[in-house]
Amino acid sequence: MNLEKILAISGKPGLYVLKVQTRTGFVAESLLDGKKITVNLKSNVSLLSEISIYTYEGEKPLSEIMQKIADKENKGPALSHKEDNAKLAAYFKEILPDYDEERVYPSDIKKILNWYSMLQAKGLIVDDVPAAEGTPAAVEEVAAVTEETKEKEVKATAKKATAKKAPEKK
Repeated sequence: MNLEKILAISGKPGLYVLKVQTRTGFVAESLLDGKKITVNLKSNVSLLSEISIYTYEGEKPLSEIMQKIADKENKGPALSHKEDNAKLAAYFKEILPDYDEERVYPSDIKKILNWYSMLQAKGLIVDDVPAAEGTPAAVEEVAAVTEETKEKEVKATAKKATAKKAPEKK
């Protein structure tokens, strides 16, 4: 399952697809309604391909969890994220028996199932295709834009600091 260009944006409902990089951020399209939005680099954005779930042995990538749900449900709809916490925990235990129950909260399980449902409704639940070697292009794109913005902020801060210094009197 390819989650490279799927984003979760803090403070915004649903998931988004990374469309294009801009000078000040990037453009993303909502999976819910198809509307395009511009996202500032100061926004808290997570690539689903970079999210992992705690297990007792380490961490499992979200793509593996989504694939396990898809396999269990034959790529059909999963349990609703609106079920009670006990039912959600039992379902998630079937999917990932060794998940760390102390560090994976019911809200995390709800979010994962909600994301799965959104991706499944849009037909984005497909079998894994072996990825090319190296870092995914979307990750590199977001990292490059973030780095570029940080450099600009450092330069702007340096200019302000230089402008604020009063000339020394002799």
